[in-house]
Amino acid sequence: MAHAPHQLGQAGEAAAADHFLSLGYEVLARGYRHGRAEVDLVLRLRAELLVFVEVKTRSSGQFGTPETFVSARKKELFRLAATHLQEELDWRGDIRFDIVALTLLNQGFRLEHFEDAFY
Repeated sequence: MAHAPHQLGQAGEAAAADHFLSLGYEVLARGYRHGRAEVDLVLRLRAELLVFVEVKTRSSGQFGTPETFVSARKKELFRLAATHLQEELDWRGDIRFDIVALTLLNQGFRLEHFEDAFY
């Protein structure tokens, strides 16, 4: 089951969105962009929590630790996009930055969800 990297990433984002929907989250945006920053998923849990998710999809289990998935520059851009969206939505609730790591298996993905992955 060969996937081009772009297709693999899109399939991973879709699987991550489905995961969050099944947990009762609302998907506000996929591929939210602000300037050079992109947030893979923006979710809301009821009225109290806004979650910004970086989705990392790999075709094998050669991961390393979750913290290594996201560079300092990426985190900085992520925070900029999050700040912009909070202002746009006039958001007063809590926010959280998560990482979802997906590994391609024969049947779908193995999904690992890291809440509060960075600040």
